[in-house]
Amino acid sequence: MIRLYDTIEPNVIDEELLTLAVEEQGPQDVAGQVAKQERINFKDVLSLQLDFQNILRIDNLWQFESLTKLQLDNNIIEKITGLESLVNLVWLDLSFNNIESIEGLDTLVKLEDLSLFSNRISKMDAMDTLVKLQIFSIGNNLIDNLLNVIYLRRFQYLRSLNLAGNPICEEEDYKLFVTAYLPDLVYLDFRLIDACTRELGDAKYQFSIYELKHRENQIQSKLEEEQANKAELEKHKAAYVEYLNGSYLFDSLYAEDIEAAKLAYLPGVPELLETYKTKFVAVCQSLFDYGLVQQEKRTAEVDLFYECLGEALQDNQQQGLNTIQDFEKTYIGFLQSIQNATDIQFVDTKISECADDINHLFDVLMTFEMQLVEQLEETINNFERNIIDMVGVFTENVQGLMAQCRDLENHHHEKLLEISINTLEKVVKGEFDEDLPEDVRALFSDKDTVVNAVGASHDIHLLKIDNREDDLITNVTNWCSAVVDKVHEDELNRNRKRVKEINQYIDHLHTELDNLDYGDLLD
Repeated sequence: MIRLYDTIEPNVIDEELLTLAVEEQGPQDVAGQVAKQERINFKDVLSLQLDFQNILRIDNLWQFESLTKLQLDNNIIEKITGLESLVNLVWLDLSFNNIESIEGLDTLVKLEDLSLFSNRISKMDAMDTLVKLQIFSIGNNLIDNLLNVIYLRRFQYLRSLNLAGNPICEEEDYKLFVTAYLPDLVYLDFRLIDACTRELGDAKYQFSIYELKHRENQIQSKLEEEQANKAELEKHKAAYVEYLNGSYLFDSLYAEDIEAAKLAYLPGVPELLETYKTKFVAVCQSLFDYGLVQQEKRTAEVDLFYECLGEALQDNQQQGLNTIQDFEKTYIGFLQSIQNATDIQFVDTKISECADDINHLFDVLMTFEMQLVEQLEETINNFERNIIDMVGVFTENVQGLMAQCRDLENHHHEKLLEISINTLEKVVKGEFDEDLPEDVRALFSDKDTVVNAVGASHDIHLLKIDNREDDLITNVTNWCSAVVDKVHEDELNRNRKRVKEINQYIDHLHTELDNLDYGDLLD
């Protein structure tokens, strides 16, 4: 194969270099000449070879979005960069370069074969997203700690590993360690792992691997739990009742309430607060449970609508297809009779009849479409009424439950104000013997200070409740509008597309009929 000439100075991956490389690696026959004349589209290139080019920096490869194989070996590359857009890459060779760390591979999720042979890498990491990795060559580097091998356990499809030439290969139990910690590995340093080596490795490291598996299982369980929690939260968000199960909303009332924290020192307030919290959380839980039930009902309503829509469209399409098939059988007969005719008058009559049939077909197809439009209009209107009614009922109940939260807050406020005024009176009379922090005792200098403190706390709580209610109602209302608008828009676009298809088909038939060759009859 013809290679590009080597240069003394570091080379740059520019348009000229890339074009030359693609041309030299592409077909050299007539097809290759045509490709050069028409200018090669980098987006269509599947394989690219840029070895021995004295390249210092990977750059300007973003256009090669379809690339599956990239060869960059035997250059002077120091850092892995510029590969972000090569998401379809399956094979990557970066061997014989000056790379010191593994990086810049996050988007290469389809990568199966990776070579970093003969570089300056001392640690194996930063490859978590390469979940399809099967072949990994990282020999002749600076890896000196066997614990690096444990990192590779996450690659469940890894079958071939080359570590030859690294300092760890000098370790006495190198092969036993690798085969024990990577039980699915088939080839190590280009040699098939024999059963004896595997058995010795398993025996030597069985206890440490048992502990490692236990830790891995714990991590996996925690990860699965986090993923399940995330999925559950998404479900709650879809119902617009996220964080309404439990004390999230109640806790948020007091998260920024400095005055409430001070008033909590007053006798009787902790008990009052606990009662308030219990009742408040119960209302939030009721709202949460109700929201999930209503979300299921809304989802079922949407699913039922699209099921009915699909059935109506399928029936209409089949009806139109049957009509067209019946027409085309007759139409073909018309054409054959015209082409075989010997009488010009007969031909004119048949063409006129055929034109009438085409116009009739147009009327029939358009009638089918108008019938479908009327049917879908009724279906869509029913769906729109149902979904708006469902959201309306949901909104009313949300407002009712939120009103209960406000009632609880108002009641708590009254009781807290009563305790605070009583405390003030005792302080004024010198009858209050409780030990209070200085900032709390400062509240009871006069009635206005006490009332303002209690009122400020109350205002914060009401605002939090109001904001959560507004968010919920706004989100579900916006969802309703978006769903309804999309249904109408989709139907409008479908109708326009169908009418266009009918007109194009009828125009094609008329054109074909007009251009029918029966010139022999006219001679």
